[in-house]
Formats: sequence, structure tokens, C-alpha cells
Amino acid sequence: MHNIAPMTEDQQSIQDAVAAVCREFDAEYWRKTDETGKWPEEFTKAMADGGWLGIAMPEEVGGSGLGLKEASIMMQTVARSGAGFTGCSSIHLNIFGAKPIEKFGTSEQKQEYLPKIISGQQKMCFGVTEPNSGLDTSSLETRAERTNSGYVINGRKIWTTGAQRADKILLIARTTPKDKVAKPYMGLSLFYCDMKGIEAKPIPKMGRKAIECNMLYFDNVEIPKEALIGEEGQGFKYLLQGLNPERVLFAVEAIGLGFAALERATTYAKERVVFGRPIGQNQGVAHPLAKSWAELSAAELLAYKAADLYDKGLECGAEANAAKYLGAEAGFTACEASVLAHGGMGYAKEYDVERYMREAMIARIAPVSREMILNFISERVLGLPKSY
Repeated sequence: MHNIAPMTEDQQSIQDAVAAVCREFDAEYWRKTDETGKWPEEFTKAMADGGWLGIAMPEEVGGSGLGLKEASIMMQTVARSGAGFTGCSSIHLNIFGAKPIEKFGTSEQKQEYLPKIISGQQKMCFGVTEPNSGLDTSSLETRAERTNSGYVINGRKIWTTGAQRADKILLIARTTPKDKVAKPYMGLSLFYCDMKGIEAKPIPKMGRKAIECNMLYFDNVEIPKEALIGEEGQGFKYLLQGLNPERVLFAVEAIGLGFAALERATTYAKERVVFGRPIGQNQGVAHPLAKSWAELSAAELLAYKAADLYDKGLECGAEANAAKYLGAEAGFTACEASVLAHGGMGYAKEYDVERYMREAMIARIAPVSREMILNFISERVLGLPKSY
């Protein structure tokens, strides 16, 4: 695998070791998960058994204690292997999703939950987005009302990944009515609780069929007071801690997917002969692929720069957001160019690039839209007036 960004010897070893695990799961494996919708349990178990789910978690709870840069190298390697977003999304939440528990949970919560999440013994999902709020997290409507023993939850969540198999959910809900707080983002609390009593209905979708997304319904779901993470009313602040790492991970996953598609298209362009010559000899085929390589490589550099800044404890909001924007766009463009390079066979499932292209749409939409990223850069980097 050709690397644009410089790596240390240890980081190169991570890439090599993850690639070795991924080689056990070939294109046929991922094609089958896409057709059947069956969660890639064998892959997630192999990654858990290798200790990879705890790459960014502290050593004292069974993790490796490494940084976002190492996690990014790992996730790009997974995507680039051909696993794409199906493979990445099956383990994505384990990498940084449990960070609020690590940073703000009690010592009992950390020791109880984090080793199980890292080992794959405990499967978690994340309940944030709601049908009526979208990207406006401060307008969440799901309520957590206090009782003598804990809380009662009522409301809905949407696009919750992995809820069909999850034992636990990291959930944000409003504990203080919006009209009784000084600012809309106040009064939100974070909980880690059982999935018991929560109705989850899968949402049929465009791609990544094996990694189901759900609509969740909370109808007087009772949870104990011990489920609260950190302080009541501080949930939104806790979530902000994970925004930049998540943007970087989405960026490198999209970039890895783009490189996977590019490698497929390049091989095909060398082997496919039309009018007595390989189609890759034609600039109309070669140039879009070359352009994609340049765009993917540039986005990769920015993503790793953002990861380096984060690991050093420096501000990385601009770089993380821009990397997610550029990585998602470059990944999609590479997948599109790869489908077109295959001609009619690009539309056939056996060449995989049509699946890559469907999956590439994910990073352009989630976890934040392109437009909101441009709003952030306009306001925070360029100093332009806020537009919303």
C-alpha cells in the first residue's frame, strides 16, 4: 500500500497488521453481506480478538492507549481493503463512541463497561439524531424525566446504527425543558443504558445493507440513575468532545473507500482491451483516475494533519471539518470515476465498484452535511457572519 503521509515504524506496523486481518475477508465476503444484509460478525470478532477495537482507549481498561492518528490509519486500511463503509461502520462506534464514558464516567462505569466494549463482549449503539431535529442537536425532543429510582425516557431517535444487535445505548435526552434553560443546548444529559424496552425498526436504505440503521421508539422506558454519565445537563458538552475525531474518521474511511475503487478501476483499465489497446491508454479513462488519486492524496494529508493536531491537544476544528468535506468529496468522485471506467461492467455487482459508489454517499451526508461544514469554515475560519 503506497503511503502519502509519513508514518512512524509503529504506525506502519499497525497498517500492516490490520491489512493482514482484512485479507481474510475478500470481496466475495463483503459482496455477500451487501446482498444478505447479515452483519459481518466474523469480521468484527476478528478485529476485537486482535485488540483493535480499543486502539484509542486507555491501557488500564484494556485498550492500546494510542491516538487518533493510529485509529485513522487503522480505519483507512479497513476501508481500502475493500470492506468499505460496511466494514468500517461495523467497528466505527467502538473507536471513539465510548469516549464520553472514558472522559466523564465514574471509575465504576469505566471499569464495568469499557473492557467489555473493547473486547466486543458488549455491543453498543448511539442515540443522538431525531426525526424533527436533524443536525440541530440543541432542539432534541426526547425527554428523560426523573423518578425516585432513575429516569423515564419518552421520544424517538433516528439513524441509530446497530440497534438490532446492541446490548447498550449511549443516549442523549433532555432532562430540563428547553424553555427553562438559558441556552438551547443546556439541559441535555447523557445516559448509558440497556436496550431493554426500546423498540427498534430498521430503515431500508441505499447502501451498507449489512449495517442496519434504525428508528427507535421510547415509550416510558425506565432506566436507573446509575445510567447517567457525568453531570445532569452537561450531555451536549460531552458530545462536543467527540466531534472532531469523528469527522477525521469519516474522512479517512471515505478516502480509503476511494482508493479501493481506484485500485479496482486501474486494474480493469490495464486489462480491458478495446480497439486493440488497453482502455487505460486512453486519456479519457486515465485522467479522471489520475485526478482522483491527486484529490484523495491531498485529503489524506489534511486528515492526518488534523489527527496529529488532535493528538497533541491542539485546536483542529478547521482541519477536521475540511478533511471530512474534502475526503467525502474525493471518495465519491473516485468511486464515480471507477464505475465509469468499467463502462457497463461498472453497473454489475461482480466488480464491486457500484457498491463502493453507493456507500460513498454516506460520508457526504453524515455525520454532518457539506453545507454545515462550509458554514463552520465561513464563520470560524474566515470570520464571516453566521448564516443560521
